[in-house]
Amino acid sequence: MLSVKNLCIERNDKTIIEDLTFHLEGQKRLFVQGDIGTGKTTLLLALLGFVPISKGEIKLFDKICQKEKDFAPFRGIVGMCFQHSDDQLFGPTVLDDVAFGPLNQQHSREYAYQLAEQQLERLGINHLKDRTVHTLSGGEKNFTALAGVLAMQPKMLLLDEPTNGLDRKNIEKLTALLRELGLPMLISSHHLGFIEKLADEVIQL
Repeated sequence: MLSVKNLCIERNDKTIIEDLTFHLEGQKRLFVQGDIGTGKTTLLLALLGFVPISKGEIKLFDKICQKEKDFAPFRGIVGMCFQHSDDQLFGPTVLDDVAFGPLNQQHSREYAYQLAEQQLERLGINHLKDRTVHTLSGGEKNFTALAGVLAMQPKMLLLDEPTNGLDRKNIEKLTALLRELGLPMLISSHHLGFIEKLADEVIQL
């Protein structure tokens, strides 16, 4: 589903990632670790074309992607949750926000909102559906952002520090949910307990 070969990324004349190779397939949960500044977020952004690559190859579902236009068709098929959920929440209400992705996939309004309701129920946050997103707590925003990604019915997930802002109870809830999904995932995280419970493999940058 995802193949990265000899990937190099440079920004502002500085090498961020050099000669990185890995594969993600099946239902594997692959974690990325590293100190601040080692390129974890840059890597995830590059895998959907939000950051240009300098050298190497990224292949999504057997298609080589090099330019931004190559990655665009996979946004949604590959769902991404950003490190800061505020970067992807903008709907007037939680339900509107979660339904935005399916609407953008050209689903009917009725079906898009049905998908949104299903994911809010799945994540146990349907009681928030009429709330405006700026009134949510940090943890509520995290789960709302994830619901929006899942409503697009992705085949792969990219998650950047998904435990940020979550207490122990909600980290356990997130862990159980991600295990239940059975999707291939690339996850950036510094939370060792979370990694130990979910990781099939770890890349150290």
